[in-house]
Amino acid sequence: MGMQVWPGRPHPLGATWDGTGTNFALFSENATAVELCLFDADNQETRIRFTEVDNYVWHGYLADVKPGQRYGFRVYGPHNPRAGQRFNPNKLLIDPYARALDGDVEFDPAIFGYDIEATDDLENLDLSFSEVDSAPFMPKAVVVDPGFDWEGDRPLDTPWHRTIIYETHVKGLTRLHPEVPEPLRGTYAGLAHPAIVEYLAQLGITAVELLPVHHFHAYPGHLANTGLRNYWGYDSLNYFAPYGGYSSAGQAGAQVNEFKQMVKALHQAGIEVILDVVYNHTGEGSHLGPTLSLRGIDNAAYYRLVDNAPRYYMDFTGCGNSLNVRHPQILKLIMDSLRYWVLEMHVDGFRFDLASALARELYEVDSLAAFFDIIHQDPVLSTIKLIAEPWDLGEGGYQVGNFPLLWSEWNGKYRDSMRDFWRDHDCRLGEFAFRITGSSDLYQANGKRPHASINFITCHDGFTLRDLVSYNEKHNLANHENNRDGESYNRSWNCGAEGDTDDPEILALRRRQQRNLLATLFLSQGVPMILGGDEIGRTQQGNNNTYCQDSQLSWFDWNLDPTQEDQLAFVRQLIKLRQEHPAFARRHWFQGRAIHGSGVHDIGWYNPDGSEISVDHWHDGAAKAIAVYLNGEELMAVPTAGQRLVDDSFLLFFNAQADPQEFWIPPEVKKKRWSMVLSTNEPTGFCQGKQTYTPDSAIAVADFSLVVLSSPRGKSAAP
Repeated sequence: MGMQVWPGRPHPLGATWDGTGTNFALFSENATAVELCLFDADNQETRIRFTEVDNYVWHGYLADVKPGQRYGFRVYGPHNPRAGQRFNPNKLLIDPYARALDGDVEFDPAIFGYDIEATDDLENLDLSFSEVDSAPFMPKAVVVDPGFDWEGDRPLDTPWHRTIIYETHVKGLTRLHPEVPEPLRGTYAGLAHPAIVEYLAQLGITAVELLPVHHFHAYPGHLANTGLRNYWGYDSLNYFAPYGGYSSAGQAGAQVNEFKQMVKALHQAGIEVILDVVYNHTGEGSHLGPTLSLRGIDNAAYYRLVDNAPRYYMDFTGCGNSLNVRHPQILKLIMDSLRYWVLEMHVDGFRFDLASALARELYEVDSLAAFFDIIHQDPVLSTIKLIAEPWDLGEGGYQVGNFPLLWSEWNGKYRDSMRDFWRDHDCRLGEFAFRITGSSDLYQANGKRPHASINFITCHDGFTLRDLVSYNEKHNLANHENNRDGESYNRSWNCGAEGDTDDPEILALRRRQQRNLLATLFLSQGVPMILGGDEIGRTQQGNNNTYCQDSQLSWFDWNLDPTQEDQLAFVRQLIKLRQEHPAFARRHWFQGRAIHGSGVHDIGWYNPDGSEISVDHWHDGAAKAIAVYLNGEELMAVPTAGQRLVDDSFLLFFNAQADPQEFWIPPEVKKKRWSMVLSTNEPTGFCQGKQTYTPDSAIAVADFSLVVLSSPRGKSAAP
């Protein structure tokens, strides 16, 4: 097909339709030529060589190209892998700024820039040059029409202290849901279905945190010929396009509007959308990986290469490569992507996978790295929810508590401490106290609030909650890696038997332990994050690394037995309790008593006999019984109306011992009237008004259980 090409503009990057034609622009600092490749309905290719280049941006304008047009690039330049140059025009490349992609990468020798079948020199295999065309096996970028009727949709701006996060997977949540029509299951439209939106709203969560939706490499080489695929999606190939495999529509590019419809539906129910994003590496892998996009566009610019051996990649992620965030164009790519998802797709925040890798300007993690400086001053991104996974796999990569202002963090120390506390393992009472009060030891000194701590017990990476109390060991044989993959130290406890059992005592203990961990999570200061499915006791049969399990092992099973129904009801009431009582979601740190201090004010710490915990006791790792007093009349906060904020007061009795424990009401609060709100020893947990206590009453707390008492604001016990 004959097409006239006009010079066009070097910005914006990507394919931009203006209502008449489409401007294409691609950054490559070291290329010698760039070809735009257009594909028709029969996959016939037309190549158009760009003649215009400004500031390393190659560009052209085609008046006849409209939305729905599929395309890719071929980039010419030096092929010198030892010097970090891996240009190969035989490889069709994905536009880094494409708004949609049609199809998945198909595993074939053609997608590699080198001759993968050359076996005479395996050590230098990647130095060879492949002349095989990869286009038949590559997804094609799609020109899209950005128009969409948002019907007045605006950011929800849910305050951090009111936020409750539900981490889930677009496909897994709905793939088996009986109320979602079959064609919509496992898609953006399925997640937007009224049955799912209503379920999430009734649960009480305020935000969904979606595992990666950026278009990813679905069939990386290590999964070839295994029958498995990349389920989690942590191998991004593009940072603008929503993954097409989650679209219910067959039309190329339709996933963009379907994603927008999902966001709009969730917003209408008061639920924010947070995306798990992977800007630290891409799905192109190591020097032995395929050439799919950035490697072929300009390998030396886009990736961190080893300084004295640029044939190889710096790998802070364990995934083969790391993006070169020191390069201004790569910083621009990331920032343009983030702003696009906020301004055009209306998402409310991001969780940054292995975020420490983004802070590495040289080798050490630098909290003042350019990436954070740019975020801090950006008028759009500085106002949204920013969550870091504060570690990577490089030296010095564990950075919990060290991310700058504006950032909240997945608090791995909270997860570890609470798991240890509720199993037969030492956990210092001081450590437990710091974690349940928002981890002031990590965040207060650098000007943050309790919401800097994203508290979680489980997440997608590891055991589900049910498996955490059912398995001592991982059981990952289904991943075809001989059980070598996944974390081996899980801080789990099977309660007396490994996996499935008919023993009623073990089953009862497991259910109680799930309630203990859930209650601890929602009664802690900070922002709670629940792994989707934990509210219904979802199991992965002991597999703690289901990254490659796009199967019933990962999908939610919605056929609930009575005990699962009870757990769902329990979680709904837990969330309701938290949302109704600001005592559990303080905006400020506790002030009246330091953990090692004295003078009860807004919080108190007590032994079972009602005496104050001594300084020495805080260092006791074997002590597993503690009482916590939360004074709801001293919240140190002012609501918007300007009136002093008060709440009921609460006593929390934790007994993580194998024997029952009697607790006594501390002398300082005996004048209050106390009634039981919650006991995890009860099958459904909640027991509002079941029992009231006089000042001299003993409160019996069963083994491995938690009891919560409440005292109405301003009420005192009868004399």
